Amino acid sequence: MKHFACLGIACMALANSYAQKIAFTEYDLPNGLHVILHQDKTAPVVAVSVMYHVGSKDEDTARTGFAHFFEHLLFEGTDNIKRGEWDRLVTSRGGNSNANTTQDRTYYHVVYPSNQLEMGLWMESERMMHPVINEVGVETQNEVVKEEKRLRMDNQPYGALISNVFKGLFKTHPYRWPTIGSMEHLDAASLPEFQAFFKKYYLPNNAVLTIAGDIDTDKTKQLVKAYFGDIPAGPKPTRNVAKEQPITKTIIDTAYDANIQLPAVVVSYRTPGMATRDAKVLDMLGTLLSGGSSSRLTKKMMDVKQNALQVGAFPYSLEDYGMYILYAIPNNNASLADLQKDIDDEIKRVQTELIPEAEFQKLQAQIETRIVNNNTSMAEVANNLADAYMFTKSTNSINEELATYRSITREELRAAAQKYLQPNARQLLYYLPKSGEKTF
Repeated sequence: MKHFACLGIACMALANSYAQKIAFTEYDLPNGLHVILHQDKTAPVVAVSVMYHVGSKDEDTARTGFAHFFEHLLFEGTDNIKRGEWDRLVTSRGGNSNANTTQDRTYYHVVYPSNQLEMGLWMESERMMHPVINEVGVETQNEVVKEEKRLRMDNQPYGALISNVFKGLFKTHPYRWPTIGSMEHLDAASLPEFQAFFKKYYLPNNAVLTIAGDIDTDKTKQLVKAYFGDIPAGPKPTRNVAKEQPITKTIIDTAYDANIQLPAVVVSYRTPGMATRDAKVLDMLGTLLSGGSSSRLTKKMMDVKQNALQVGAFPYSLEDYGMYILYAIPNNNASLADLQKDIDDEIKRVQTELIPEAEFQKLQAQIETRIVNNNTSMAEVANNLADAYMFTKSTNSINEELATYRSITREELRAAAQKYLQPNARQLLYYLPKSGEKTF
C-alpha cells in the first residue's frame, strides 16, 4: 500500500503548485445586477456570461419546461439583432456561445477574442433588455425543444433514467419533473404567458454577470455600466422551498426503456443541498466508490467479479436538495439482485470501516486534481464564479473549496454514509428493456 501513499503525496504536491487563488472584483449596479470581474492576461480571450436565478423549479405545475424553453428562445433575436443573426454575429468575430438550464438556474455564455469584449456585453444586454418574444420565435423553438427531447430522452438509451430517479425521490418539491418539461404544457401555453415568465425572472436583480479573461478592470466597469446600467430592475422573485417528508421506507420503482437491451439497477438517496458541507463529503464518497479504475465498485464489480458492464456512484447536487445515485448494468447475465447486493455491501463497508489512511490520501489527491482542472479555462472560471455567488452567497467560496475538501476527515465520510445512505431512506429503481423480460 505504500505506493498509494506516495502517489497521493505526489498528486497533492502537484495540486498545491497549480491551485492558485482566483482573484476577482465584485460589485452591484444600482439596478441590482451583481457583477464579477476576473482578470487573466495569459491568453487574449474573454468569457462573458450571465446566470439567471431561474430554473425548472420556478415553473407552474401546469406549465413545466418554461426555463429550458427560454434557454433557446432568447437566441431568437432582439429589437436590434435580427432573427437568425445571433450566431452569425458571434462566429464572425471569432467567438462561440452556448447556454444551459438546470433545475435552479439558466446560464448564457460566450467566449471571444478579448478585443471583442464590448460586443459580448452589448449582446447580453440586448438579451436582457429587449428580446423579441413573438409567435414566430415560440413556434420555432417549440419544434427545437421537441426534437431535443426526442434525441436526448425519448430515443437515447437510458435517457429517461435520471428523470425517473427524480420522480421517485421528490413528491412535493418541483425537482420532481424534468428540466425539459412537458411538451403538452408548452403546446398549451399562450404568448402572454411566455412574456410574463420573462418579465418575472430575467431581471438584472435576479442575475449575475461574470467576465473573465484578458480585460482591463476599470475599462470593463465603464462598459458594464454603459450597457447594463439603464436596464430597469423588477420585483425580486420570491421562493417558498417545498419541504419533502423524510423517506422512511424503501421506494421500489420499475421503468421501461425501448432503447436498451441491458437493464440497470439504480439505488438513490435524497441528500442535502449543494452549499452544505455534507454535500462535499458525499462527493468524496462518490469518488471513493467509482472514481477511476481503482475505485472500490469499479475494481470489485468490473475487474474482479466481472458481473457489471458499468457501475457508478455520484452525487447530483442542487440548490435545495441533492441526490446520491449508485447504478450498475449487468455483464455476463448477472442478475440485478446480485448487482444490488454488491453495491449494498460496499455501502455497508464505508458505514462500518474507516477508510485506510493510504487510500484516503489517494482520494484527497483525486479531489484536489479535479478542483484544479475545473478552473483551467476562462469559460470554466466564469461559470464557477457565478455558481459560487449564486448558490453560496460568497464568491470567494471558489477559493475556499480546496481547503474545505482537505479538512474532511475519514470519520466524516463514515458518518455521512451512516446518516444518508440508509436502506429505508432510498429508492430502488429497476430500469428494464421495454419487453420487461429481464428478471431481477
